[in-house]
Amino acid sequence: MSDAAVPLSRFSRFDRGRVLAWLQDYGVYAAIALLIVINVAITPHFLTLENLRTQLVQVAPVVIVSLGMALVIGTEGVDLSVGSVMAVATALLPLYLGYGIVPAILVGLLGGALVGLVNGSLVAFVGVQPIVATLALFVGGRGLALVVAGGQLKDILNPSLLSLGSSSVVGVPVPVVIAIGLTVVVMAVVRRTTFGRRLVAIGGNRTASELSGLPVRRILLLVYMASGLLAAAAGILATARLQASDPSSLGLLMELSAITAVVVGGTPLTGGRIRVLGTVAGALLIQLVRATLIKHDLTDSLAQMVQAVIILAAVYAARGQAGR
Repeated sequence: MSDAAVPLSRFSRFDRGRVLAWLQDYGVYAAIALLIVINVAITPHFLTLENLRTQLVQVAPVVIVSLGMALVIGTEGVDLSVGSVMAVATALLPLYLGYGIVPAILVGLLGGALVGLVNGSLVAFVGVQPIVATLALFVGGRGLALVVAGGQLKDILNPSLLSLGSSSVVGVPVPVVIAIGLTVVVMAVVRRTTFGRRLVAIGGNRTASELSGLPVRRILLLVYMASGLLAAAAGILATARLQASDPSSLGLLMELSAITAVVVGGTPLTGGRIRVLGTVAGALLIQLVRATLIKHDLTDSLAQMVQAVIILAAVYAARGQAGR
């Protein structure tokens, strides 16, 4: 009996590993499909064009921030400052809109890049752990944004900027078009460029990458700057949609949403792999969960608790797959 138990045990472990691998790679798509079916059944007007448009517009900034987070996590890092970067971008916009929309947007993006430069320098050159380096900007960045804005909410009246949040291209909202375009760019960088291959290699084994002569510090610096740029872009789009600059609340808990989207999408926290489309699907899943709960008169705090459960499930699946 003991001889038969050994193969059975091995089969069970193998079968469990296959299930966890499937969940890590495709679980997010199955969860989205299940939520859509549930909403079609119980949520009034779920499939209306107006509702679908609203959901896509709301998720666009999350997708953009999550793309940058995926690059950082791919290097076995994390960026907790993305919400504060959004606040910095929204605080800078009103100060430069008098010079035109292009200079204002460029200044907002520059602010995000500078925060990313500080994060990347601390990680790559000073040797500070990513969670510690970005935590400092998580706190300091929002404080800086509040100082720049004078601690006040400011209405945005510039029609060119407001059109970014309300206009459409061939019926598709501009924020969604931008999110799709950035997704294509990030996917191309990860899959088709030397920079993307090096980025993944650093996440897989940083020591080996250094010994093989890869420019590890430069790549890490660029990755954190890219994360800052994408977070700033998301902050600008969110400001245009909300028609107000509010650094005290814009981007709050965005780091949680971005990390959830990346992990649920199949990118491991240990780095060495980046699933771009999975990250986008993870962001859509978060939006669907939140929208479903809110439409049925449940609090947003419950949605945050559900997010925490989703993160734990995704990390469990990733750890089980890694331990095969």
